[in-house]
Amino acid sequence: MNRNKKGFLWEEMTWEEINERLETVDTVLLPCGAIEQHGPHLPVDIDYYDAKYLARKVAEMCSDPKPLVLPAIPYGVSYHHEDFAGTISVTNNALSAFVYDIGMNLAKQGVKKIIMINGHGDNAPTLNYAAQMINRDARIFVCVDTGDTSDTDIAKLASTPNDIHAGEIETSTTLALRPEAVQMDKAVNETLDFGSDFLNFDDDHSVSWYVRTNKISNSGVMGDATIATAEKGVKMWEIMIHQLVKFVDFVKKTPLEKLYQSRH
Repeated sequence: MNRNKKGFLWEEMTWEEINERLETVDTVLLPCGAIEQHGPHLPVDIDYYDAKYLARKVAEMCSDPKPLVLPAIPYGVSYHHEDFAGTISVTNNALSAFVYDIGMNLAKQGVKKIIMINGHGDNAPTLNYAAQMINRDARIFVCVDTGDTSDTDIAKLASTPNDIHAGEIETSTTLALRPEAVQMDKAVNETLDFGSDFLNFDDDHSVSWYVRTNKISNSGVMGDATIATAEKGVKMWEIMIHQLVKFVDFVKKTPLEKLYQSRH
């Protein structure tokens, strides 16, 4: 029996096993993260680790045949954190070209659906651009989830406004998975208040705008890490995984020609 008949990790299979799997499934998950500062209390791998964990957990819980999970991309567009040590940033052009090449290679092998699981918010414009170019040139389904399937529900579990980086949410989700990586004695509260709903990151009427982190935070935290708990984190992970499993299963089961619009 093929040892990886039900496996889903691309990097652990032989080329023959991948070839066999691509005969039964046309959907892949591409985790995209970042290596960047996350305040004085969290490691720099948060976005990379979380994207990789989420992709694998979602694939594990999806119906058979499982979507294939690609090796995660560790680096992202993080120039805004460069004033803090440990951040390794790549340019928008470099990341988009890299992802585009991956997508075009996958399309040549018969992949028809690529779901990018993005663990770093500021990758989103770049990944969306790459997704557009892959769709244009390969004519396959490509989408980017930057928490879009679950952010609204997760926000209800957090009490901090503008909790966008290394604050209540990310500290809670890390406490839930690997508490040994969190130095809660160094956690700080740097809740942001911009004085305008149009600038508030979590307001429905806010505009897209960009700023270097050290202009608005001394520690690198944007939110309140001091009120994070593992209990909140467990609930947040449950929501993220549940919502993405529903979405990925829908995409996986739906023929490409029917994904865009179901006509009756």
